[in-house]
Amino acid sequence: MSKSLKYYQQILQKVSFDVSLFSKELRKAYTFLPPRDQILLRRWVTDFVAHRSDLQSVVYSL
Repeated sequence: MSKSLKYYQQILQKVSFDVSLFSKELRKAYTFLPPRDQILLRRWVTDFVAHRSDLQSVVYSL
């Protein structure tokens, strides 16, 4: 796991209170991360939003 991936996971946890901010940061993370880390991030985000219906729509819109 790269430092960049850990960084974006921390950012996403911190901004998860706001759906639009979460969406913006998630898109930014996908832009900057290499393909392998994008896959790992998608798995992590899927688990992270499993109990958050407000954030699930953001994940499935990507």
